[in-house]
Amino acid sequence: MDGLFALGSNGSGQLGIGHKGDVSVPKQVVFAGEVPEHEVTQIAAGGNHTIIVTEVGEAYWAGDLSSGACGIVENVGDIDETKFRELVLSTSRNPMFVAHVACTWDSSVLVVRDEAGRAMKVYACGVADARTAGIDSGSYTTRLPDLFIDFPPPGTEIQSLAAGFRHVVAVLDNGDVYGWGNGRKGQLGELGDSADSKGVVHRPQKIDGIPFKVAKAVCCQYTTCLISEPGDGRVLVLGADKWGLKSTAPTEIPNWNTISATWGGIYILQRNGRLVAWGRDDHGQLPPPGLPELESIVAGSEHILALTKDGDVLSWGWGEHGNCGPQTEKFGDVKGRWNVLASLKHLPEGSKITAIGAGCATSWVNITTDGLFL
Repeated sequence: MDGLFALGSNGSGQLGIGHKGDVSVPKQVVFAGEVPEHEVTQIAAGGNHTIIVTEVGEAYWAGDLSSGACGIVENVGDIDETKFRELVLSTSRNPMFVAHVACTWDSSVLVVRDEAGRAMKVYACGVADARTAGIDSGSYTTRLPDLFIDFPPPGTEIQSLAAGFRHVVAVLDNGDVYGWGNGRKGQLGELGDSADSKGVVHRPQKIDGIPFKVAKAVCCQYTTCLISEPGDGRVLVLGADKWGLKSTAPTEIPNWNTISATWGGIYILQRNGRLVAWGRDDHGQLPPPGLPELESIVAGSEHILALTKDGDVLSWGWGEHGNCGPQTEKFGDVKGRWNVLASLKHLPEGSKITAIGAGCATSWVNITTDGLFL
């Protein structure tokens, strides 16, 4: 039992499991071509598409390709969207090694390493909000990916990438933060003259006024949360205050280890394995009582996956599409408790859960056994 497993919303084949039906138990993903030799380490999901990246930077897509969010796709009419395929960003088809990936609802942004291995080439594909920094206006009709020009600034590279419903935020290795896309709610800071009449920022804009060097950013639907390096851990929230995302935010969490965000909540895992969170809770999105010590967390649109120190993958929140497992309450909620999606207790000896992922009502678990992958 090795490989990447998925469950949840699948109306466009975004789970990559060979069909378009929702599933509430993990199913192994399928590849249209050769199965990658290296394990999957990154999973980014939009509303109806998914991008996965292996440990060596190989990228694959599944799901709805109509927006262009899945890169360059030839012979579209003959493509089975329900299986993962190699992602192509350039007509040159030269090998590309992806360092970071993030998805808005219907676009994808990928940071590719240059010849020196630096995370400096930014490609965007899909709808215009997340890709308007491109220079080739013809690409809007042909839906070819855009390669950003003059970003990141010389002497810097991109350290991390995050996306909300229609905005993208990049953290540079010098602690600066840039954002683009829809900033109407203040999620990209003060816009000034950089945005159009709809509040859309058309090129990466530095977010000024941050009183610390940023280590990581995460994005809610219309909100951005920035945090400084562990040991300092100052927190700054930009954008809409719905669900108390700004007004109830802690000023600092020095001992943080991981940060993630749903559309309506922010989650910070501390080094002691305890989870701090605030925001929307009408479907049980905030942490249930009695959680065991956690190793890692990821947040989807309105649900959470957590890997415990003992090797259980837990899920809670809004699971109406089966993304939190088969046992749910009214409206698909897993509220005040959690489901176990996978457990080392039930896997062969030598198994490891190496990655978890969560998207728009989708959940992902990568399992290896004795060093073997898919």
